[in-house]
Amino acid sequence: MILLQRLQHPNILQLYGYCYQDSNDISDTLTTITELGSPLEMIQLLQSPWEDRFRICLSLVRLLHYLAHSPLGSITLLDFRPRQFVVVDGELKVTDLDDASMEETPCFSHSDCFLEFPARNFTLQCSVEGKCQNMNEKRNLYNAYRFFFTYLLPHSAPSSLRPLLDTIVNATGELRWGVDEALVQLEKVFYLYRNGLYLPNITDTPKGEYREVAHTVVAEEDYRCWPSYHHSGCLLSVFDLNEAKDVCSSHSQCQAFVWTNQTTWTGRQLVFFKTGSRTLVSDPDKTTYVKLTD
Repeated sequence: MILLQRLQHPNILQLYGYCYQDSNDISDTLTTITELGSPLEMIQLLQSPWEDRFRICLSLVRLLHYLAHSPLGSITLLDFRPRQFVVVDGELKVTDLDDASMEETPCFSHSDCFLEFPARNFTLQCSVEGKCQNMNEKRNLYNAYRFFFTYLLPHSAPSSLRPLLDTIVNATGELRWGVDEALVQLEKVFYLYRNGLYLPNITDTPKGEYREVAHTVVAEEDYRCWPSYHHSGCLLSVFDLNEAKDVCSSHSQCQAFVWTNQTTWTGRQLVFFKTGSRTLVSDPDKTTYVKLTD
């Protein structure tokens, strides 16, 4: 509870209040009131669009950067597992700080700075002050790699971002980077993705021609694609209209798409891709684009 009070960050569960009870019915009971989050379900997360999985990883690195430079010193999470986190409005937040530690490991030589994990081990540097250098943040970062990055970052990412994402995964898995560099690189991915700079050439003329039908929506004629924001249809996020046309042209089933005017957390547009346009109905907030046949 004290740590939740002292540590203020968007990716730490917010403490709203607490009360202490000591009566005949209830003795020595401390109750905390925090914001409500949903348990982190890794299986469900693996089936979600890459954009949402990337948000979890970006949230996590922002949290680890704060913990490495917190007002209380460098903090490590000794019990670092997915169940220690919740999701609040798409953002990852740590909820359990019972096993947080601010102690820096003392050392006489480098061999004292032994960081052990189930799959591999690391030996860090012993500083002249007799402390293992950056052991707390390196422990956090490797746990982030083995529980989150390796599963969530590369899979189904835009192809042009995969080399950078592979570099991030490999560098954190080898502990070649600290948390500062990991944050810089993930923020770079975020910048490229949010601004459409991952697209090969956004000035290229998209494949195929489309007819715009304003204020309409295709009510049915769905098909499934993966990963999709809709369980029974193909709902994807795109940077702009050109990307939506390219996506539709790359799907053999796609004959039309609906511009929903709804956005994701990055500001990207959500678009429904359809097998046809026979079921057009009026909708003032949407626009349908129908593929023209030769």
